[in-house]
Amino acid sequence: QVQLVESGGGLVQAGGSLRLSCAASGRIFSINDMNWYRQGPGKQRELVAGITSGGSTNYADSVKGRFTISRDNAKNTVYLQMNSLKPEDTAVYYCNAQRLRVGLTSIFNYWGQGTQVTVSP
Repeated sequence: QVQLVESGGGLVQAGGSLRLSCAASGRIFSINDMNWYRQGPGKQRELVAGITSGGSTNYADSVKGRFTISRDNAKNTVYLQMNSLKPEDTAVYYCNAQRLRVGLTSIFNYWGQGTQVTVSP
């Protein structure tokens, strides 16, 4: 059974830092693009950052210069280092894998359960 498990969320004061992790488990052969999304209270889910299997990255304008996405392909894990956090970063953060190759099959657009990040003023 394939799972994406996020960790590292919590409560932090504005200006602080958190590091989120998302570990994929199961009989995974490879994962291509991995992304972090977030959904704030009363807001739509939005893309925060993405990273390809080769390490190319992209970021939402609102987090450029503050957040850094990285991955460890050997561990099937993606990270999101979040610095200079703001109250408007408060949201549930979700890990997303665009394609997981599992055995002889592929699973597309796979999501984790989410982890809460709360930034106090």
